[in-house]
Amino acid sequence: MTYTEQRKRDETQNFSDQKFFVEEILPATLKYVPILSPFWGELPEDQHFKARRFQSLVENGQSFLEMTSLEECDVAIFFCHWQLIVSDEKAYNLALQFIEKAKSKGKPVGIFSQGDWISDQPMESAIIFYTSSFQSKRRQNEFAMPEWTSNSSKDFGSQISIRKKQEKPRVGFYGYAPPLGMPFGLQKLKSIVRLSADNLGLMRRFCHKTGHTNRVIAVSNLSKSPLVETNFVPRKNFAFSSKSLQSASLEPEKLAQRLQQEFCQNIIDSDYIVCCNGYENYSIRLYETLSFGRIPIFINTDCVLPYDFAIDWKKYCVWVDESELPFIADKVADFHNALAPQEFEDLQYECRRMWEEWLSPEGFFDNFYRHLEM
Repeated sequence: MTYTEQRKRDETQNFSDQKFFVEEILPATLKYVPILSPFWGELPEDQHFKARRFQSLVENGQSFLEMTSLEECDVAIFFCHWQLIVSDEKAYNLALQFIEKAKSKGKPVGIFSQGDWISDQPMESAIIFYTSSFQSKRRQNEFAMPEWTSNSSKDFGSQISIRKKQEKPRVGFYGYAPPLGMPFGLQKLKSIVRLSADNLGLMRRFCHKTGHTNRVIAVSNLSKSPLVETNFVPRKNFAFSSKSLQSASLEPEKLAQRLQQEFCQNIIDSDYIVCCNGYENYSIRLYETLSFGRIPIFINTDCVLPYDFAIDWKKYCVWVDESELPFIADKVADFHNALAPQEFEDLQYECRRMWEEWLSPEGFFDNFYRHLEM
């Protein structure tokens, strides 16, 4: 994007060719990126925990975003998440044509990709946004974006209150951390073997990390420590997997609502929440925690975070580098003890405010122009 001083706090001007997208690229399974939803409408989500997550952006986005021509725009937005088209030769070639068309007009292209960025294509004229990547491999034109869910405090209203400081920090976690929370059986034994192999470094040698090793270590070490009070609910499955939603007593939709309620209530009832990567190198729970005005315990695994050039993330988190996991309880206790009671309460407000102003769909795209000034 190229901004004028007068337009910085007015409207970001985007270009995206909807006709080209619908007629040439869009298979039935593809969806366009969120920044286009104020103009093209919000698409229905097929996962319960993602339902209505962009509703407010659809309603309010045109107050700070504007759709215009390629000649007049600040940035040309590529319509769908990049990882959905890289394996389709026709779609991929058409995408490169779109990029070249924008480049011929001297316009940068905004590209969004969920998961790790894996393209080897030259993208010098692109501004790339991803949910997951590695700081050590980051290029100058790459930035992070949040992964949004509908686990937002907007649905809880008056149920959310600011917690008073207690002597011990109360640490929460509700989620999948195998083998924790699994009944004894073959699946638990397999998880124990994978965890042991990962701890010995074998998974890194032959494939990759199991995805949950660090959160298992964090939860286990905190559970053993007298320095913290724990509020842990390890689940045997990912909460919204097909296995979790199969129940003889509840319909899938009702069970999903109950699981979502339990997940959010765990955050509300805790001072701090363990936020660690899963299969990819980012934590959805980080953004959900901030949206509820709670303090993340962020396990840094070489992560790239949104607006890290403008936000002092360590101000809002108990920051624990991966190498510091053996001392996680000490770091949480030290952070908690250093806060006066009023500072502890103020930080909860600041976490919520930071999410609203920078990380919610509206906040992220309202500040979108800042990436172009780098």
